[in-house]
Amino acid sequence: MILYGKQVAEKLSDEIIEEVRSLKEKGIEPKLAIVRVGKNEGDLSYERGALKRAEKLGIKVEVFELEEGVKTEDLIECIDKINNDALIHGILLFRPLPKNIDENKIKNYINPNKDVDCINPINVAKVMEGDKTGFAPCTPSAVIEILKHYGIELKGKNVVVIGRSMVVGKPLSMLLLNEDATVTICHSKTRNLKEITKKADILIVAIGRAKYINKEYVGENTVVIDVGINVDNVGNLCGDVDFEDVKDIVSDITPVPGGVGAVTNTVLFKNLINACRLQIK
Repeated sequence: MILYGKQVAEKLSDEIIEEVRSLKEKGIEPKLAIVRVGKNEGDLSYERGALKRAEKLGIKVEVFELEEGVKTEDLIECIDKINNDALIHGILLFRPLPKNIDENKIKNYINPNKDVDCINPINVAKVMEGDKTGFAPCTPSAVIEILKHYGIELKGKNVVVIGRSMVVGKPLSMLLLNEDATVTICHSKTRNLKEITKKADILIVAIGRAKYINKEYVGENTVVIDVGINVDNVGNLCGDVDFEDVKDIVSDITPVPGGVGAVTNTVLFKNLINACRLQIK
């Protein structure tokens, strides 16, 4: 089965639309702030998708654009302004930030109650603890949403995650543990990678290398979730998995594009609604 993200996003969207309607009846209008430094094309593409989704959901978005050469103090000033604006309920800060900005300093300034993409260490700690009052990162959460939507059991399953970044690999591993999966994290220093991945019930790949995973890495009953977004040698979008090479071997697989990425910005707005409710209590 091809695990398309569109169906998952549509179901989540229907739920969010109802939540937005309920909040507006109480005089509350959910609003997201997008903070972008520079004009990175990947950020701009995500921003366009988020704006389009927000319009469909009836959610306001304000974009705060800063020049690429901006100082750390200027970005902190922008974030403080948003933190103190009661009409803004969530903050999405595009990362990675330019090298001239101290990202470790910035992440502590984002109000954890508005931190809808899990940048502040307080929310990171809540993910590690399984505390559902925090906000998990959107991409790892999208992976969980897809698996649940398609009825793929996680409890007791052998799940292999390739990638250990704080953006996907590490938080995703914690979310999987919270679902009672048995998790193995692999990375660039892992030995005998193919032997490990072939034994996986579920293989999740987030390494940022186009079509790296081929049929030599998968088993016949493997569920493959491809988190990667790359451009191949002819300029087409592709994942970290060689889709054509493995699709007739594995049991289920997400496509790229049209898989995890299609769900990620919808999860962002699900987190925003939760943030909004948290702030109005």
